[in-house]
Amino acid sequence: MKKILLFLLILAVIVTTTVWVRYGGGDPYPDLSTPPILGENVIEEVLSYPEPIGNVAVSATGRLFFTVHPESRPQGNKLLEYVDGASEPFPDGASQARLFDTVLGVVVDRFNRLWTVDHGNHGIRTARLLAFDLDTGNLVHDQRFAKDIAPVGSFLQDLQVSADGRTIIIADASFWRKKPAIIVYDIESASARRVLESHLSVAAQKYLIRSQDRKMTFGGGIVSLRGGVDGIALGDEWLFFGALTGSGLYRVRLSDLTDPSIPNAQIAARIERYVTKPLSDGLSIDVESNVYITDVEHGSIFVVDKEKDLRTLVRSPRLRWPDALSFGPDGWLYIADSALADVVLQSQAHIRSSGPYTIFRFQPGTAGTPGQ
Repeated sequence: MKKILLFLLILAVIVTTTVWVRYGGGDPYPDLSTPPILGENVIEEVLSYPEPIGNVAVSATGRLFFTVHPESRPQGNKLLEYVDGASEPFPDGASQARLFDTVLGVVVDRFNRLWTVDHGNHGIRTARLLAFDLDTGNLVHDQRFAKDIAPVGSFLQDLQVSADGRTIIIADASFWRKKPAIIVYDIESASARRVLESHLSVAAQKYLIRSQDRKMTFGGGIVSLRGGVDGIALGDEWLFFGALTGSGLYRVRLSDLTDPSIPNAQIAARIERYVTKPLSDGLSIDVESNVYITDVEHGSIFVVDKEKDLRTLVRSPRLRWPDALSFGPDGWLYIADSALADVVLQSQAHIRSSGPYTIFRFQPGTAGTPGQ
């Protein structure tokens, strides 16, 4: 019996050590904050919801859509539209279970289509890409990704659509598989490619996120929340991207990603490290190519201009975990605050007691393309 107990103890130590080496630990990240350009009072609340917000997308006409964050394990509606002061299931309540599993990313393209990406519970089930015609509410595109595109351990969670409406770029943060990548999807042919898998530009670095006076660790510190490529912002020429726990904001030409004749190694060689960034979740870009970056540790939004000058644009203690960004009409930039420090691996009682959860907006001074 003693030998069995000793064996089990040694096995437990080996497993714990292996998990900690792969998933645990991490160094603190330096605070890149500068004095905010705008005062906190420019931020206004748009809506609150009892369940954690996932991502947000606002159309050119001001229609606002958001997801309930799948890490909160929602049992009811998962994609909603904010209509006349109320959050209503979209396209309707009856189809929620049929259409959505763990839907997170949402974006409205320039052809008034609402796109959603569902990671299929970290690739355990089937990842899915849907599009709805906002003029009719009809489902107009439905793509289920094979395991070579969305394998077990993948986390397809942010997406952007090219200006011509032909290509979708999806970020796979790969929290558990640890092989993040960018997915390039051609809408017309319904074909997808994984590119830059595990490249340093998409990979998580060993930093420890601190948010709301809490270190984002679990299991007594054995596991730390670290993610690969997360936020992406797509201009007419460049894709900007960076890992959740990565120090760099990178860019690559869209034309390099969409040309299947260019080898992956050649795409990697053409990537440019643009600036050093905060630990970030969401990105957006305006018509003047200023890139907006959320700072999940300090409740702020950064902006980097074409001269690569990185500054804090606005900061507020109300921003618990600024997640996705989406421009709407009239120059408003919307912020989905997912408050992930109170969501990830938390009990349902804790999640409920930490609500409500909020979408904010402010005007940074330059307009962007609505929905993106």
